[in-house]
Amino acid sequence: MEKPVRRIVIVGGGSAGWITAGTLAAKHRSDHPDRLSITLVESPNIPIIGVGEGTWPTMRTTLRRMGISETDFIRSCSATFKQGAQFARWVTGKPDDSYYHPLMLPQGFLDGNLAPHWLEETQGLSFSAAVSPQDHVCDRSLAPKQITTPEYAGVLNYAYHLDAGRFADFVRDHCVRQLGVNHVLADVTGLEAAENGDIAAIETEQAGRIEGDLFVDCTGFKSLLLGEHYGVPFKSCKDVLFIDTALAVHTPYHTETDPIASHTISTGQTAGWIWDIGLSTRRGVGHVYSSAHNDEDTAARELDAYLQQSGHSLDALTYRKININPGHRERFWHKNVVAIGLSAGFLEPLEASALVLIELSSLMLAEQMPTTRGAMDIVAKRFNAKFRYRWDRIIDFLKLHYVLSQREEDAFWRDNKDPDTVPGSLNELLTLWKDQPPWHDDFDHKDEVFPAASYQYVLYGMGFQTRASHLNASSDAKAFAQQQFAERRKVTDQMLAHLPDHRALIEKIKVHGMQQI
Repeated sequence: MEKPVRRIVIVGGGSAGWITAGTLAAKHRSDHPDRLSITLVESPNIPIIGVGEGTWPTMRTTLRRMGISETDFIRSCSATFKQGAQFARWVTGKPDDSYYHPLMLPQGFLDGNLAPHWLEETQGLSFSAAVSPQDHVCDRSLAPKQITTPEYAGVLNYAYHLDAGRFADFVRDHCVRQLGVNHVLADVTGLEAAENGDIAAIETEQAGRIEGDLFVDCTGFKSLLLGEHYGVPFKSCKDVLFIDTALAVHTPYHTETDPIASHTISTGQTAGWIWDIGLSTRRGVGHVYSSAHNDEDTAARELDAYLQQSGHSLDALTYRKININPGHRERFWHKNVVAIGLSAGFLEPLEASALVLIELSSLMLAEQMPTTRGAMDIVAKRFNAKFRYRWDRIIDFLKLHYVLSQREEDAFWRDNKDPDTVPGSLNELLTLWKDQPPWHDDFDHKDEVFPAASYQYVLYGMGFQTRASHLNASSDAKAFAQQQFAERRKVTDQMLAHLPDHRALIEKIKVHGMQQI
């Protein structure tokens, strides 16, 4: 049990494998003779899924932590800036039905809650438009920073849209060349068990036997180590989240000057929704739907109708069909194996939670890396508790979008509001929020995946009603709110006057680069 943990073997590449490798290697770089050895083994014959194109602002920290230049990243990965998500036709299904979930916190959020004051004085603005400038910036396809803004800094908060295939290759090259990660191209043919039930080594066709003290399962939906070898059960959540199929297509721009949206666009359909992500060289578009409520032909027709709005036709493009089994493993760390990425689980791409779970998992692993086998079970227990909580909260948050919809014309939307499909934890919060707006104390952890602000944006974007309360009636509270609303208007005017066009900034970065931090 006192055996030191020195050899980390990551099985599988893609975004999960290489983000994990880079995070571990950057955290544990050392000239000490007993430093961690990090080896990533990936098959030369199995392609990556490559559809995770939306990120969270955490990706800026992840890349910077690895020592990656933001300019190089944008140039290599067709990356663009993401300032939030726009949800169209989710509330009523009508053409003018739309709201934003921006990435900025509401104005003055750390000092006070503007939601009750907005409820009393809407001034004709949606909640997000009243408390954040980002709606207005996204409406004009503006960027969240200027060419003079240093790398990873922002005038407004932002994440990225990226080409997932290029991204995995880009991070791989950095990990191998700059961080000393050992890269082995080989197909796994077997696993060798130790006496205590751990995995002692993997057997490969091209590279033979590879020993390790800790193995990271990044083998995708196959979950070769945690799922197939250890048989850790998979917990389906299809009874809560019905989406189980995706049709994904790459859509070209008509010209090199077409605007690039600086937000993800999500448009509701009869049995799901369509994502639309603008990269610098193309758009990534896809229709995710419930196969219990729609067939592939109908979904494809809806996708084609959406594409035709921008002058494209599905007949001229090739889509990929991806089957989704929504859910996660009951445990994510078992013995000396920890699963990260699709091997741990997957939910629909609404709110882009896949990549952030990879980032959070690899970061916790790096920061709490056990020094001995004896410490590993304690760290594993913490890891499992933390990520079980996070998966549950993400499921709640995704379900929130469907529960609040007023769409009644299609069975998919009606079935999503069936009380039997709504987690009890979400029902409890919705009952609370009928009388008071979401706030920090409504959640158990300081580092919630979705903070109270995210719930406010979705709740009030979807038309949820919170009753007015006498508890927010003090003159000080009202004065604070009026000051913050005025400051938001001032900041918005400044942003609209000075921020550049999104595409224009991306093109400038490609030519000139950004200032180093």
